[in-house]
Amino acid sequence: MTRHLKIDLPDTENRLDQMAQGVLGKPLDRLEGPLKVSGRATYAAEARPDGLLHGVLVQSSITKGRVTQVGTHPDALAVLTDPRMIRYAAQGMATKGPKRGPDVVEYMGQPIALVVAETFEKARHAAKNLPITYEEETDAPLDPATAPLDRPDAKQSAAGDLDAAMRDAAFVLDEVWHTPSMAATAMEPHAAIAEWDGDHVTIRAGMQMLSSNRQQMADALGIPLEKVRLLAPYVGGGFGSKLGINAEAVAAALAARELGRPVSVVLTRMHDFDLSHRRSESRQRVLLAADADGRLTGLGHESRVSNLPDTTFAEPVTQATPFTYDGAHRRIVQEIARIHRPATGSVRAPGEAIGVNVFECAMDEMAERVGLDPVKFRLRNIPQNEPVTGRPFSSHKLAEAMEEGARRFGWADRNPAPKHTLQGEWYMGMGMAAAVRVNQIIESRARVSLTPDGRALVETDMTDIGTGTYTVLGQIAAEMLGLPRDAVEVHLGDTDMPPASGSGGSFGAASAGTSVYLACEELRTTLAQRMGCAETDLTLQDGEARAGNAVRKLTDLLNGEPLDAEGHVEPGDTAKAVRQATWGSHWAEVAVNRWSGEVRVHRMMGVFACGRVLNAKTARSQCLGGMTFGIGIALTEDMAQDDRDGHNVARDLAEYHVPTHADVPHMEVHLLEELDAHAGPTQVKGIGELGICGAGAAVLNAVYNACGVRVRHFPATPDRILAGL
Repeated sequence: MTRHLKIDLPDTENRLDQMAQGVLGKPLDRLEGPLKVSGRATYAAEARPDGLLHGVLVQSSITKGRVTQVGTHPDALAVLTDPRMIRYAAQGMATKGPKRGPDVVEYMGQPIALVVAETFEKARHAAKNLPITYEEETDAPLDPATAPLDRPDAKQSAAGDLDAAMRDAAFVLDEVWHTPSMAATAMEPHAAIAEWDGDHVTIRAGMQMLSSNRQQMADALGIPLEKVRLLAPYVGGGFGSKLGINAEAVAAALAARELGRPVSVVLTRMHDFDLSHRRSESRQRVLLAADADGRLTGLGHESRVSNLPDTTFAEPVTQATPFTYDGAHRRIVQEIARIHRPATGSVRAPGEAIGVNVFECAMDEMAERVGLDPVKFRLRNIPQNEPVTGRPFSSHKLAEAMEEGARRFGWADRNPAPKHTLQGEWYMGMGMAAAVRVNQIIESRARVSLTPDGRALVETDMTDIGTGTYTVLGQIAAEMLGLPRDAVEVHLGDTDMPPASGSGGSFGAASAGTSVYLACEELRTTLAQRMGCAETDLTLQDGEARAGNAVRKLTDLLNGEPLDAEGHVEPGDTAKAVRQATWGSHWAEVAVNRWSGEVRVHRMMGVFACGRVLNAKTARSQCLGGMTFGIGIALTEDMAQDDRDGHNVARDLAEYHVPTHADVPHMEVHLLEELDAHAGPTQVKGIGELGICGAGAAVLNAVYNACGVRVRHFPATPDRILAGL
């Protein structure tokens, strides 16, 4: 039995609110938590099949050119130079990468060979000492400011006459911001172990989207889809770096097939920085025009990002700009610089993570020029409908999030004048920013089974990358089927199970969750028939079924036989009929040292509207993580690269500075009630990335309020603040 839903119409039935079990939305502990903290959750690199060999990728030592010869080493059982593992290196969504020749080098650090040996140590030693000769080219563009540019039409939009609006406005802003390259830095480095059984391959790997990863792997290996099995039951973070298949997975599979033994390819942390894609650096020009009342008459957002030649991904910096604020005259443009540095791809809220943060800094500066409080200025410029298109919003909680945040944070006590409070040698200040992130549903399937003993099993190839997927899918099934949470078992991360959306774009819980909901709805329909009632008249609670005056145990209805159903959801007309988004506001209080330029964040708060909250604890944790990312974007993260050859300089967590415990202050998270009917029958929307979008701007706006320095080159390191002081 399969229940299929294409979301063409809004769903106002709110059936989840009519369930009786009462487990949904509760702050329940994560199901897999005990396994992880006790070391019993097995990650990709920890499998040990018999006869396991170890592979280490060899990286190029030139920026551009071709490999003329690859030698060998006595410790190596094999040296592979198959172009397929090069093609799939650090391309984000791998099938979109360039089709390189077997000898082409396009950036320093690119994988060019795999050395396989009996032990990791031998493979590493051989890889470090493998003789390689090159034919080097010296004309590789490295600087995005001077490199060849693409201007894809799909990334540009315009309305009205922005130049005229800027000329005629009472107040204008025209400034440029720069953000550096950033790394995903997931806790678990990329790893894969491949094993063949005849012409079938099983690959254990850290991957985010198994259904599409399976197709990519089949394409890479040149075998039918049904002969590929991927396993990723536990993934130690991804942040976009594991959306597509990467070099280690392809290399492991190719080597295992050639050598007839399982092969493990586990990246070191330095390999991980080089071989999993980075976030592009950006140059962002923001133009704002406002009338005498502080209403925006025009806005412009022009971005320049980079990637390798012939790649299709471009950081969607301006993704939220078209619909966040009003303004009749607008120009949104993106340029892509073609440079020979490690490839760029999706990292932690691609687009809004840097686009919203920059734009919200600009909005803060414009509010000052207009002479309005930053909150009031933003509230004055919230559109009624999506600008240009006129589409209605499916829901709009930005104003409520800002008003609620201002009240909770004590915004009324803020002095708008910089350098107003000096505590010892520290300037104190407060800042805020709006949060916004696009929302979507992705096609997803799940199977839910009821066993004769009255338990439930949820099966889907959906992944849990630390976001709580095991838990929230179990809560949906428990709520729909009237079972205690511990009576629901959840199996994830195996392509032998129904294909789900995967984890990415903050669409996982909504998409996979809706497929679980639909499967449970089909089971409820069958149970209702056995009770002789309509599904809407059936109450399931604590393993019992009630309809009118009739009460029966669930096990009696099953009558010793299992019962299963599949749910299948697809996006439909609502995806185009309305503008869907998630909304929020960020608030920060900081101290800036008047002598050293050091910034310390004293407290942060976020207020978010993300549809129905499935689990208050996991949702809050996602927001806390996003806000922590915001601190990194604002103050510490910079994936420095050598301007001479483009290689990554910051290649470990000693040099690439993510926020540590000492950098992260007390944080508050408040979730607004929201049921967005256009999001489908569960009314669930994304939350994982929303907490990032604007968080860094709140910190930087607080820095300005504290010390009067506007930092337009992220991150706001002490030297950049001292230059302003």
